[in-house]
Amino acid sequence: MGAVRPVGASSEGVRKSMQANKGRDTKPELALRRAVHALGLRYRVSMRPLTPVRRTADLVFTKAKVAVFLDGCFWHGCPQHHTKARTNADYWAEKVTRNQERDAETDRLLGEAGWQVIRVWEHEDVLKAATRIAETVRSRRP
Repeated sequence: MGAVRPVGASSEGVRKSMQANKGRDTKPELALRRAVHALGLRYRVSMRPLTPVRRTADLVFTKAKVAVFLDGCFWHGCPQHHTKARTNADYWAEKVTRNQERDAETDRLLGEAGWQVIRVWEHEDVLKAATRIAETVRSRRP
């Protein structure tokens, strides 16, 4: 009898790769944070904008009610860069679809609560994204 693998991992290599994925402080996230900070903005990191809703934004500007999500191209189905998995393709396609549905629900819930949601793709130019975030935050400050 072989080792038991968690559901979703098609091989030991895939399992190790999935475990190595960081939930926060990724290179794109750190670069975006640095760029936003350099524009003079201060924010909270990895916070739930709405406490009862289990959704964590990457950057949160509480006073301006702006929540920023930095989305990975694979995990969130980027129209430009998303690639289909070669192994266990149906599982991964369903996973990405569920992520997209959750993203839409998150945007709706936060919007209904008066929050502005900004979604940034991991491949976006960091300075352009930071500028877009800064403009939105400054326009919403009380």
